[in-house]
Amino acid sequence: MAGSGGAKLEAHSEFTPGAGHACCAQVRDKPPASRPHIQLAKSLRCAESLRPAARFIPGGLAYIGTTTPGILNDGETPLRRVRIKPFRMSETTITNAQFRVFVEQTRYVTEAERFGCSFVFWQQVPEHIESSRGVVGTEWWREIHGANWREVNGPGSQAAACHEEHPVVHVSWNDATAYAHWAGARLASEAEWEHAARGGLGDVKFPWGNEEPDDTATFPCNTWQGDFPNNNTAAVGFTSTAPARSFEPNGYGLYNMCGNVWEWMSDEYSNTSRNAKARS
Repeated sequence: MAGSGGAKLEAHSEFTPGAGHACCAQVRDKPPASRPHIQLAKSLRCAESLRPAARFIPGGLAYIGTTTPGILNDGETPLRRVRIKPFRMSETTITNAQFRVFVEQTRYVTEAERFGCSFVFWQQVPEHIESSRGVVGTEWWREIHGANWREVNGPGSQAAACHEEHPVVHVSWNDATAYAHWAGARLASEAEWEHAARGGLGDVKFPWGNEEPDDTATFPCNTWQGDFPNNNTAAVGFTSTAPARSFEPNGYGLYNMCGNVWEWMSDEYSNTSRNAKARS
């Protein structure tokens, strides 16, 4: 889960009754046999007491997509129905505290640690880091050497930025999958995740219904307030991530299914829009 920059991911680990494994998730790169740290983590299993608390998500015909996309060419259309089997999903994203136990028990090393860098939002880069490279077109993401799940904003930032009950960040799809296998779970599919996010409300825009968040009074989730990416008023109370268990849960008892951090899914991105421009 990439972090305060680059790719913030949530690890929503789901637990499917009777199933083996899968949890939560940049470009997806399936781990080859030459990555023994990933294979080792997958061969281990945590004690049942360490599994994240999970909620039952009923199956049936589920709504996927929308007829009123927020980003016109992002492939969110059309609204359609798909059949989903019942499954279980963790109440929150995987936290730093939970990921720390995984690392301690398996000695797992994340890919950001192996690569030696990750991406941090420009406002969170510590003052002592005097130079960094930006991503072309999204220069607010800065490549910071030494940034990882512990050193969230770069070297020397662990004490100030790595909060135990906040979502773990700077983790790749492979990292999230390794954690999921260790937890005896698996990553959700995009269809499962969207079904769970709707919380039983059907064709709605947000996990809580259709009321739009704003910058002054309506704060149902942790999003940016102000002029992105220059000025964050932090009216919601957070300048970066919020605790994994914050704001009101949706109808299925799941927290932060909108805002806060990005999440990994089990399947690859596929633009199924009927809009030819969106598919190009």
